Amino acid sequence: MTSESELAHLRRCVELAAAALDDGDNPFGSVLVSADGEVLAEDRNRETTARDPMAHPEITLARWAAARLTPVERAGATVFTSGEHCPMCSAAHAWAGIGRIVYVASAAQFAAWTAEFGGPESPVAPLPVRQVAPGVLVEGPVPELTDAVRELHRRRFATR
Repeated sequence: MTSESELAHLRRCVELAAAALDDGDNPFGSVLVSADGEVLAEDRNRETTARDPMAHPEITLARWAAARLTPVERAGATVFTSGEHCPMCSAAHAWAGIGRIVYVASAAQFAAWTAEFGGPESPVAPLPVRQVAPGVLVEGPVPELTDAVRELHRRRFATR
């Protein structure tokens, strides 16, 4: 069950995803939170604006954590995110030694929405985090916010 403070972090992720979409990027946003609940860093997708297909917020946060946190601090941290990590981001999360991932919508949901809304097939298989990084604690989807993320992806494909 997702707590009120966790829902607040996830709502921020949805806000960041909406900001990404408004700027022409794919709608994904993530927040890195310490074991004691402090927001350490946040980012949004920047694939289009940075001209970098790997400019995913989860990789940015994994790099931030690896450079600034001790291994113990990383292990106690959580990445809250609008969508389940892709395989590339799952690997970055695991290699950085960050603790938990809490996501709003799953990779399977994104794949289904992409097909439903006529989006292009991903060049990467929509593998769940547990398949790529089995040692990472993963929680999601979070039904309270799934419709909001679905709507962002509907808008994403309606504008292209």
